[in-house]
Amino acid sequence: METLQTEFAQMVGKHKSTIYTVCFMFSKDSDEVNDLFQEVLINLWKGFGSYQGRSSLSTWIWKVSFNTCISLERKRRKFDTVPLTMDIDLFEDKDEDSKQIRRLYDRIHRLPPFDRAIVMLWLENLSYEEIGEIVGISAKNVSVRLFRIKEELRKMSNK
Repeated sequence: METLQTEFAQMVGKHKSTIYTVCFMFSKDSDEVNDLFQEVLINLWKGFGSYQGRSSLSTWIWKVSFNTCISLERKRRKFDTVPLTMDIDLFEDKDEDSKQIRRLYDRIHRLPPFDRAIVMLWLENLSYEEIGEIVGISAKNVSVRLFRIKEELRKMSNK
């Protein structure tokens, strides 16, 4: 059992930025990012012992991360929530570059979860084949969807 825990800890250490990136794309604030991150870790741990290597470890991590975040977002939509307000904003924009990045992420957040997942993977420079494997569609379908997503994001920037 100790070696499984050690292997898991090493995997998380190596891939925590991937997990965090996915959680960030599905959250509205830093508390939500942390909550999502914990949920992803729980689901990764549950599946870690039975991971059989049919896909690469990073693909499996992306898949579990996205599926966890999408599932939790669907559950969240069923309930009205009241966010707690804090005096500090960890998402505060400090310079023009971070403001532009924030505007892009705000637009991406308005996309449906499946499209958000595709554009997030594309922004991480994954190939269309890898994206397709993670989200369960063909590489050609990834190409078509990305074209439509980019058009939608352009329309949002004109509003």
